Amino acid sequence: MTISIPLQIIDLEGDGFHPLVEVVVFGKPFLVVLDTGASKTAFDKNMLLETNAAAVLMETDKLSTGLGTSTMASFRLTLDELYVGGFRMPDAEVAVLDLSTINNAYSQLGKPLVLGVLGGDILMRYRAVIDYGEGVLTLNT
Repeated sequence: MTISIPLQIIDLEGDGFHPLVEVVVFGKPFLVVLDTGASKTAFDKNMLLETNAAAVLMETDKLSTGLGTSTMASFRLTLDELYVGGFRMPDAEVAVLDLSTINNAYSQLGKPLVLGVLGGDILMRYRAVIDYGEGVLTLNT
C-alpha cells in the first residue's frame, strides 16, 4: 500500500525551509518537522504530557545530542498508534525530549508550534519518498 501525504513547507525567512506534516497522537492533531537528519522520531516531553498526562514515559540511559543542544536526558514512549497524514503506524516508539528550543525559535518567526520531528527511523521503515516540488510525502508498506 502507498499513501501520499501533503507537506506544508514553511519558509524560515531566508534561512531555509522546513517541511511539516500532520500527525495524530492521542487522538489530537499536531504538526511535526520532517527531518531526514534525525536518526529517530522525537516528540516534545511537555507537549505530550499536556496532551495526555497519563502517558507512560520510559527512562532511557541514552543521552541525545543535536537539536541545537549539547546533550540531554531522554525518554521513550510506545504509542498504541501514531497517524501520519491518515497513515496508521501501530506500536510506534518515539524518543521524548525537551524540544522547547524548536518551538521558541518557531514562535519568534511567527511559525506554527510543532510536536517534534519525524525522523529517519520511520522514514526508512516506510520507504519514504519526499517530493518538495509537489509538496508530498509518500509512505509505503
